[in-house]
Amino acid sequence: MLEIKALEKLGGVHKAQAIKYCKAYNIADGLLINFGENSLKFIRLSNKKYKSTKSNQSQES
Repeated sequence: MLEIKALEKLGGVHKAQAIKYCKAYNIADGLLINFGENSLKFIRLSNKKYKSTKSNQSQES
């Protein structure tokens, strides 16, 4: 998940919103990027409640 902002400063509310997106769409990792500060700011996010949807069973051809 990629969340792009152009704000003077990122706050906790922006990080919480991005984490909620990851949880809502069951996405393992996310990146919050802000282009509005003096230099590029980014935060890597991890969804601790991520549930893999891949089957662990092998398929025979």
